Amino acid sequence: MAIKYAILGFLSWKPFTGYELKKIFADALSFHWSGNNNQIYGTLVDLHRTEAVSIEVQQQEKYPARKLYTITDQGRRELRAWLISEPELPILRSIAHIQFAWTEGLDGTELDNLFASYERMIEAQVLMCRETMERGNLEPNRSAREHLIWRSINEYHIAFYENELSWTKTLRTRLKEFA
Repeated sequence: MAIKYAILGFLSWKPFTGYELKKIFADALSFHWSGNNNQIYGTLVDLHRTEAVSIEVQQQEKYPARKLYTITDQGRRELRAWLISEPELPILRSIAHIQFAWTEGLDGTELDNLFASYERMIEAQVLMCRETMERGNLEPNRSAREHLIWRSINEYHIAFYENELSWTKTLRTRLKEFA
């Protein structure tokens, strides 16, 4: 369950509330979780139960109390054990590609419209990723080495979408040969 380690990683940078973590997951290029409350808050509850994080309840005058989560020594040990373990291979799964695989029943115009729509979505994603990366406010940036790693991961995500865009454009061109 990598979300556990992503949360521990962020908390190793600085304490966060659940809401702040939810926002980071929603805004960051490198952490593709839906950011739903059940995942994040459920994981925080589990981490607290196993003493990997501590909670400081902060009372607020006009708002509900907020819970600030901080990584503990136990959490740092768990994070470190995961960091030195062998990484998993990336998962390549695309719902769009599955959809495309079964488009034989569409006519040429419908198929081109489908790919044109997908192309626009990917173009927008590339722009959003570039903008997010340029803001750069979601990375710890505690050292030049850490900055290089985070920047390289973000560049990879942009290259992934640029490659998907190139693939889509090439396929659209090739499909027009069948018209």
